[in-house]
Amino acid sequence: MIHGRTILIVDDEPRTREGIRKTLEGWSAGRNEIRTAASGVEAAAWLREQTADLLITDVRMPEFSGLSLVEAVQQFPSKPVVLIMSGHADFQYAQQAIKLGVVDYLLKPIEKEQLIQTVEKALQLRDQQRRIQTMQKLVDPKLLDAKERGDQRLNPQISEAVAYVEAHLSEHVTLREIADMLHLNSSYFSVLFKEQIGINFSEFLTRTRIQRAKEMLVQTALPISEIAEQVGYQTDKYFIKVFKSLEGLSPSKYRHSITVRKETELP
Repeated sequence: MIHGRTILIVDDEPRTREGIRKTLEGWSAGRNEIRTAASGVEAAAWLREQTADLLITDVRMPEFSGLSLVEAVQQFPSKPVVLIMSGHADFQYAQQAIKLGVVDYLLKPIEKEQLIQTVEKALQLRDQQRRIQTMQKLVDPKLLDAKERGDQRLNPQISEAVAYVEAHLSEHVTLREIADMLHLNSSYFSVLFKEQIGINFSEFLTRTRIQRAKEMLVQTALPISEIAEQVGYQTDKYFIKVFKSLEGLSPSKYRHSITVRKETELP
């Protein structure tokens, strides 16, 4: 179930605007905030100052059309998902709307059931976008750089070593063990790994463990002790020390900060 979303309805026809508002308020039952604007100009002014998760706008309005509004929204700090509605079955409008990233095109008169289904799908997409944005903020920049290096060209043996580390984070993993597995001299493997990945093996292992821990802190309610164990640390105390050295705060404070950020931060 979707909670706490803001939906902005924009239409210069009062009857249509209020009809959609009432339908969505009945469906929402107080879970979401339903706002309205009587023109594209009014909506643009509101969106410059406020955050909407979903924008439902008529395509043809005087002064500032729905498509002009959608174009303007692209420059705002917060970009809602957008539904366009029109009383005109004009394929050109639909094509232009799709190019601007509109998720659906509704033809008036809109049936209540169709409206609700389309709004639910749009808000699900919004939730998915938020999850992706949150996960992007969790990524360790050094690991991201290592991945970009790997995407360009990675020695098959180093690629196998990286895959092994990621698959065995809960186990005791050493450079020598992986070098032996790959039938390589430990010193040669160490040099080759840093050359290809950009950081040494020990740092890569630590950062990968902490990266996995960050994901688990945000995506699950598992206790810190269990997360520590699942990413290869035998004691909570040492895990917390390593985590804090990389992230600047404890795992529990990190979990809390991300949760608060998801609830309050602009997308």
